[in-house]
Amino acid sequence: MLIGARDVEVFEGARARLEAIAYRLLGSANDAEDVVQDTFLRWQAADRELIETPEAWLTKVLTNICLNRLTSARARRETYVGQWLPEPVFAGDRMLGPSDTVEQRESVSIAMLTLMERLSAKERVVYVLREAFGYSHGEIAEVLDLTESNCQQIYRRAKQHLATDRRRVEVDAAAARKIVEEFLAAALSGRTDALVRMLTDDAVHIGDGGGVVFSLPSPIAGALRVARFLRGLVEPSEAKWAMIGGQPVLFASVANGMPALVLVVGDRVATVVSLDVATDGIAAFHTQANPAKLDRATRQWATVEHGEPLADNW
Repeated sequence: MLIGARDVEVFEGARARLEAIAYRLLGSANDAEDVVQDTFLRWQAADRELIETPEAWLTKVLTNICLNRLTSARARRETYVGQWLPEPVFAGDRMLGPSDTVEQRESVSIAMLTLMERLSAKERVVYVLREAFGYSHGEIAEVLDLTESNCQQIYRRAKQHLATDRRRVEVDAAAARKIVEEFLAAALSGRTDALVRMLTDDAVHIGDGGGVVFSLPSPIAGALRVARFLRGLVEPSEAKWAMIGGQPVLFASVANGMPALVLVVGDRVATVVSLDVATDGIAAFHTQANPAKLDRATRQWATVEHGEPLADNW
């Protein structure tokens, strides 16, 4: 069916919201872009005169495509090399979606996107639509073809699976830079105790190299073990530079609402280390070094102001 300018305008008006939903559901900016394009193709082929509420129709189509992707993604991740982490996106990226409430900001943190891997596909959909986008249980029930009471039960289960007593610290660009500077100074000081003091007792490090860049096959847990590992990780060496394609320049940034140490080689983002900062210290480090998951970060990095480097001769 031919598509007119008005129909394209309707879809483009919904694109940012659709991308933000898909990113939260899939943890992948690249996959989110693909799913939104698939949704557009179905919009283009539909009898749009029969669609009373385009926003609801588009959300339902997108969600069903994501449900299929989540099912196949679980199978793929069984053979994924090493640990899996979501794609980081920097502040200002529309993939992050609404950020008016604490719940909305929390739902897109790397820590929460990683935790959501515990959920079933339907639990993830219900949680994201309810928590991050304010959909009523009735609206979610229509999207998933379930009863409203069913959706309420699924939402309660999802909340239980994701429950944590830890309170995260929200940061702006200036605060993020200060935190990253302090972390880097402690890590480069050669004194493990300086770094341990910045961490929570149960701090964890998770790294994703996708089988392309070296990363440990399982998380490292405990402040002392994490501190020792991070000291070694930031210690300059030709071998490390070769692994990521050259000598990097280090920057502080904000990724998914949290402070991030960004390693840039040439015009390419080579690694993003996201710091999950809680009220009692840094609770987790999520190191994304898989080149396939840094394409969007690289594109965005080229278009935004990212300040002076922390270290240009590391």
